[in-house]
Amino acid sequence: MINYLIRRLSFALLTLLGVTFLVFISIRLVPGDPATAIAGELATEELVLEVREQLGLDDPILIQYVNYLGRILQGDMGQSIRSRLPVTDEIQVRLPRTLTLALVSLFVSTAIGIPIGVLAATRPNSWFDTGTMILALLGVSMPIFWLGLMLMILFAVQIPQWFGLAGPLLPPTGSGTWQHMVMPVMALAANSMALQARMTRSSMLEVMRQDYIRTARAKGQRERVVIFVHAFRNALLPIVTILGLQFGTLLGGAVLTETVFSWPGIGRLLVDAIGFRDYPIIQGTVLVIAVGFLLTNLLVDYLYAYLDPRVQYR
Repeated sequence: MINYLIRRLSFALLTLLGVTFLVFISIRLVPGDPATAIAGELATEELVLEVREQLGLDDPILIQYVNYLGRILQGDMGQSIRSRLPVTDEIQVRLPRTLTLALVSLFVSTAIGIPIGVLAATRPNSWFDTGTMILALLGVSMPIFWLGLMLMILFAVQIPQWFGLAGPLLPPTGSGTWQHMVMPVMALAANSMALQARMTRSSMLEVMRQDYIRTARAKGQRERVVIFVHAFRNALLPIVTILGLQFGTLLGGAVLTETVFSWPGIGRLLVDAIGFRDYPIIQGTVLVIAVGFLLTNLLVDYLYAYLDPRVQYR
């Protein structure tokens, strides 16, 4: 297990190194100059050059990247070009809001999607099975931003009294209530719920065909025991996999959702930073999302060994 953990951490570090390099290079290839954005379009060339020197943008790209890695290793993500605040402070304020949105969405999608998948698997080819799988297909097919816009049209424009959304989606302070979370959670959870329902149904149907399920039924065990003790436990591995991937997807999907609903998380912070060419904020938020994704995958691997003793890491 120790050797496996060391290998996984090594791969994770290499992945993070690749992510930081690609993001660092790609954002500097995009047209636009943050020094010009700070100094203003009417600023003199001397002022723009001075700002570039202060930001370290006049050094070669590889030198800038090496300096950036050196600061990261010291726990310093740099300073926001726009707000002049440390990137870590900006992320610390926004990250809890994004995590809350992602975790609530994952909880809602899991609490609804997995039971639907189990019920559909126990009633194959029934009207319930067919109807839920059609809805799941629609849920997988709908883009998050499109669903968010449709929800805004319905609840914020047509019937705003349902969630008290007659005014702005969020108060000026950015501190929303549960009413302001309903639509973002619905938009994020829909796709995840559909995927979990389809995966649970598929995994359960495969397990239900196994010999030990027929043996359990032949022994006279109750159908509820057969389904939830024997079948569901053995069907959990692919379900856990999709849950881990969905958490990372929800963090990424929060970029679109937070933009549509003006939710003050790291997704909205990232979009604003891209528009302003705020390199440190872009690099910091992408790094945090990548770390969250890798840690989730590592946790899923450990859950494999817990759920199935046959899984051993060496």
